[in-house]
Order: sequence, then structure tokens, then C-alpha cells
Amino acid sequence: MREYLESQLKAVWPELRVVARAANGIEALRMIDEEAPAVVFLDIRMPGLTGLDVAAKLVDSPKPPHIVFVTAYDQYAVEAFEHSAVDYLLKPANIERLEKTVAKLKARLKPASAEGAVPAAALQALLAQLAVAAPVAPPSTAPLQWIRASHGEETRLIPIDDVIYFQSNDKYTSVFVADGESLIRTPISKLREQLDEQQFWQIHRSVIVAARHVAGTRQDFRGRLMVQLKGRPEQLVVSRNYVDLFRGM
Repeated sequence: MREYLESQLKAVWPELRVVARAANGIEALRMIDEEAPAVVFLDIRMPGLTGLDVAAKLVDSPKPPHIVFVTAYDQYAVEAFEHSAVDYLLKPANIERLEKTVAKLKARLKPASAEGAVPAAALQALLAQLAVAAPVAPPSTAPLQWIRASHGEETRLIPIDDVIYFQSNDKYTSVFVADGESLIRTPISKLREQLDEQQFWQIHRSVIVAARHVAGTRQDFRGRLMVQLKGRPEQLVVSRNYVDLFRGM
């Protein structure tokens, strides 16, 4: 995830210099003390010290860095911080969202900026909000946000919002997106546990489809219920166990 974020930052902010990468909160705090960076990207959940712990220790610094939290929490928590002095990024950060974050940071880093560093009181208030919000979405129960999949000789990092459907394929699970098919080793049964059931519907023992890509249903000549996808020619069979999902469509 660190490598992915760094590659995205290089694309939208070429002049940015990454001075250090930390594997845990304790290492992050040490590196911040040593390097005194202008900007710090902190994951909220880290071993040793959480991102919240690290940020709390930076509040009383003479010149605290600009902090961007990297979160996996739901939109309700994220919206609460939209207009805060401290920004956030949902994992994985897409280019469009990262560009907005970079624009905010550049504005704050201007020497003539009246805003300056994040006021300690504002940071403390945000940390209090985050400390309350964070426990509601522990990593073990938070819906999957991205998928690392094989595509030929490449490894792709696929945002979950780009997935059209998953289909069990022998020892692998195929991940279908707009520009092709990739493979993961996670079986459908395990994958289902990591997906938001409101956004992804299991329609067959071997198929899970993104609800937003469902155009409708039809019956074929054999009487089977088929899911039609938006803008795609293939149709997916709905097994008898999942027919009730489409009652009334």
C-alpha cells in the first residue's frame, strides 16, 4: 500500500520528495523526528503506535507537519472530516482524489499562506473525532477496498469500485473489470465475507456481481433467470438458491 501511494503521488506531484517510509507507528515517529518532513501520510491502523497516536504526539511540536490520514473507514466517518484542516484519503487513493489532497497541501505549503501549519487545537479536535469513529470499522470487518490481482505477467491493484463481477475459475477467482480479466487466489466463499453485501450480490455459488452493474434480468429458453449487465454482452446465470434476490425486478 505504501508503494502504491508513493507511485500515485509521483504521478500527481512530481516535485515531491519522499524522505522516508515507515512500517509501523514507532518507526514513523522516529523518522518524523529525524527528517522533519513538511507532510506526513499516516495510516490510522499501524502496529506499535496507530496513526492517531503518532499524530497526537506531533500536536505539541514547534512546527507540526501537515498530516493526511489514510483510512479504510466508511463514508459516514470520512464525510465528517471533509472540511477539516487535516485531510484524509480512502484506501486505495485514486488519482482524482489525490489531486485534491495535493492541491490543499500545496496551498498550505506556500510561504505566504496565512493558514500555516495545522493549529494544535484543530488537530486535537479532529483526533478526538477520529478516536471515536475508528473503532466502528476495524480492519477485520471493514469491506474490501481494493484487490491485488494477476493480469498476465503484471500485478494489478484494482479498486473495488471498478469490479463488475467475480467468477470462480478452477483454482482461481476471475475478477472482471471494464478492460479485462484478472485472477486472484481467494475463493468465492472467502471473498464474499470481505465484500459489502449491499453492493455485491452473490447470484450463484461461483458468481458475485456488483449491483450497480446489473441492468436487469431475463429468462432464457431453458427457464433460467439471467442477469444482464450494463454495457456488456455476457449474461450471468442466477441459481435457484438466489432467485429471490430478484423478485419484483
